[in-house]
Amino acid sequence: MGGPVGAALGAALGHAADKGTLLNPPTGGWSDRFAARTNPDPSGAATFMAAKLAAAMGKKEQLYGLSSVILCAKLAKCDAPVNRKEIDAFKLRFRVPDENMRELGRLFDMARQRTDDFEAFARELGHAYATEKQPLEDLLGILFAIARADLAKGEPLTKEETRFLHRVHALFGLSKGAWERAEQGRARPSMVEDDAYTIMGIESSATNDEIRAHWKVLVRQYHPDVMTARQASPAEIAEAEAKISRINAAWDLIKRERGL
Repeated sequence: MGGPVGAALGAALGHAADKGTLLNPPTGGWSDRFAARTNPDPSGAATFMAAKLAAAMGKKEQLYGLSSVILCAKLAKCDAPVNRKEIDAFKLRFRVPDENMRELGRLFDMARQRTDDFEAFARELGHAYATEKQPLEDLLGILFAIARADLAKGEPLTKEETRFLHRVHALFGLSKGAWERAEQGRARPSMVEDDAYTIMGIESSATNDEIRAHWKVLVRQYHPDVMTARQASPAEIAEAEAKISRINAAWDLIKRERGL
């Protein structure tokens, strides 16, 4: 997961990172090498303005990179002061060029100053990637990894972290299956949910009852007995059987994703 996110982050920092002008660092934090400054923008205006500007200009990769760093920082801080294990987990998954690390640290430190505004950034990402869920699921997985970085094996997440992750999941518009995969550190299946709806020929906005009824219609339509009654050729019957197999696999995936 670190590769695509790291690439997006590099695009997000861009020329501002090269010039060291993206954001001013607050007092302390990511690295002792950064000069301390007062007035760290506790309202979060600078970080949100950067994200809104990227969204308004249609720069999805830039928005993704900025918001990924910001959400990770806010998650790490939401239950307690950010610790070294959380920072190390973050750095492990955000593989960016060394020359960008200084500005990355500044952005991280700026973002962690306030945690109650995280929903605004998650909402912007959810809107921007409404039809492209994979990057959002990847980021949710990274957030889970950071939340667990300072926990002992089997130790549960704090209630603050759990609430944070549930809200991000909801604002991203992700499925129940996406939550389970991110929570368990698993990859998406070879057939993803979007493919399943396409195979069944129905919109993802359809209700559970509508999808179930549509599945029954398709199964009846392509059933071998029905095809035989229509005097279909052996090749057509074989094709129908293969189609039913794909339809059933798609229906099974949708049921799992929706918890049916």
